[in-house]
Amino acid sequence: MYAEEVAQLAGRIRDEDIALVRERTSIAEVISDTVTLKSAGGGNLKGLCPFHDEKSPSFNVSPARNVWYCFGCGAGGDAIKFLMDAEHLSFVESVERLAARAGLQLRYVEDDRSAPRSRPQQGQRQRLVAAHAAAVEFYRAQLTTAGARPAREFLAQRGFDRAAAERYGCGFAPDGWDLLTKHLRQQGFSHDELVTAGLSRPARSGSLIDRFRRRLLWPIRDLTGDVIGFGARRLFDDDDGPKYLNTPETPIYKKSHVLYGIDQAKREIAKQGKVVVVEGYTDVMACHLAGVTTAVATCGTAFGSDHIGVLRRLLLDTDAVAGEIIFTFDGDAAGQKAALRAFEDDQRFVGRTFIAVSPDNMDPCELRLAKGDLAVRDLVARREPLVDFALRHLINRYDLDTVDGRVEAMRRAAPLVAKIKDREKRPEYVRKLAGDLGMEIEPVQRAVLTAGNGQPSGERPAPAHPAPAVPAVDSPQSMVEREALKLALQEPVLAGPMFDAIESGEYRHPVHGAVRAAVAAAGGAAAATGGAVWIEQVRDACEDLAARALVGELAVEPLRIDGEPDPRYVSITMARLQWGAVTSRIRDLKSKIQRINPVSNKDEYFALFGELLSLEQHARALREQAAGGL
Repeated sequence: MYAEEVAQLAGRIRDEDIALVRERTSIAEVISDTVTLKSAGGGNLKGLCPFHDEKSPSFNVSPARNVWYCFGCGAGGDAIKFLMDAEHLSFVESVERLAARAGLQLRYVEDDRSAPRSRPQQGQRQRLVAAHAAAVEFYRAQLTTAGARPAREFLAQRGFDRAAAERYGCGFAPDGWDLLTKHLRQQGFSHDELVTAGLSRPARSGSLIDRFRRRLLWPIRDLTGDVIGFGARRLFDDDDGPKYLNTPETPIYKKSHVLYGIDQAKREIAKQGKVVVVEGYTDVMACHLAGVTTAVATCGTAFGSDHIGVLRRLLLDTDAVAGEIIFTFDGDAAGQKAALRAFEDDQRFVGRTFIAVSPDNMDPCELRLAKGDLAVRDLVARREPLVDFALRHLINRYDLDTVDGRVEAMRRAAPLVAKIKDREKRPEYVRKLAGDLGMEIEPVQRAVLTAGNGQPSGERPAPAHPAPAVPAVDSPQSMVEREALKLALQEPVLAGPMFDAIESGEYRHPVHGAVRAAVAAAGGAAAATGGAVWIEQVRDACEDLAARALVGELAVEPLRIDGEPDPRYVSITMARLQWGAVTSRIRDLKSKIQRINPVSNKDEYFALFGELLSLEQHARALREQAAGGL
């Protein structure tokens, strides 16, 4: 559990420094590095959850309270917890990342069981990122040396001047076996750190040698801008290695998640609702310099589902806000195969997918060099729907002048039409396919229906994810209980004394009662100062899993009032909460009194009648207090 990890690891960093990191961190800025956020009203923001697949945004962020919660999968927490979950960091690494972002110097608590240390041990991720940052500077400096002339010529021949090389951090791995390794060891990085980072590798002799040698290098950055790996291009004929060599899988470099250029393109992708997927580092550079600022590329692997997840969150790719995904592939056989493979992933996007192929089969870098920046922009502007491209190239494989050729082409093309996610477009593509094949519509339509397993609607099943156990909100009593709990979580300083005066027994819904009990277990709302720390304390005090999920939900759910809450609003809410419980007891008493014989059970009858009169008087007072309504 999050609280247990905090308790175990937070001792390395002073508690007051952790509290200061939380205070100085803008959770919206941190999450915006990964998820495109839009206004959700009431000061809250929303986007697509990075922790489960969804088509409509259920991921909510409350900047005022520095917390987040997903109504789809039930995950939630503060900025520290977000980094832990999103980037698989430890608690200490997350705090260190946020502290560096906020410009704060952390102080560490010395371990009494060991000798005092002048310099605290940093988290692994921070050390690996620091090693890469030092490697970038080393390689950039090497690019200006005499031995790097082939690297500079390679860039110049592709239209990239010195400014472009500096913008993208290009560097050169020199002709030496361990120059970078020695340089980094002198800076304090250990043998194990350099191997783990993928910057060095063991030699047969047992010593370390550089992973990259005599190659042009591009630093690969994550969404936050940290360098996490390198891509290296072969330059010399006597280099018998692969044309492109990338950093191996490491704790911080996962090639299935990495997109080159994403750090520079992410804001334009979110702003324009468009992304251009190209095939190489130089293509990204060419597109950006030509004005296509949303270009990204994979790094040593095919475009896959994890890449799609990254882009969908940046695009806010939902039913309401569908973006554009434009693939650029060479027009050769390999490029056509890649395009058809991309169409298989098309269904994972809500937005529209397109392909842009140069008439001369040139990639964006070659096109810019041959015809200029405008030609690159025109290439993207002339894009065509990916399904059109896929169908055309598929049926062109068959001899449509023969019956066998037409039937076989129909059989192969029908599954593509059946996969078209926009159900309203599918009949039109059936007609188009029939026309292209020279066949009647009916057999083509039957083939498409058969390929779609008889599902003409084409509706894809909703992604499977755990539904949070939340209380019903369709009754007035349930709604007022939620409002009272929201006040305690979001505005404890304001609501604390009045909230704490009402026991958990006043909450008729058991999950609401469990959250109320957790508030008490966490010390009560009156003693809280609010914010993410308070919410985590309540969440961790919940013994019920449903209650724990509800805490995260209520922490970001807007209050049912326009403007800021005040003591009068709190008083009205608490009065309505109590009034609902009192009227319920009144109904129970009246039912019980009706079942009692006033002659044979005179004492019990009058005792209950007296209690009923007292409760009715109390109910009238609460009704007057609650006047004004929610």
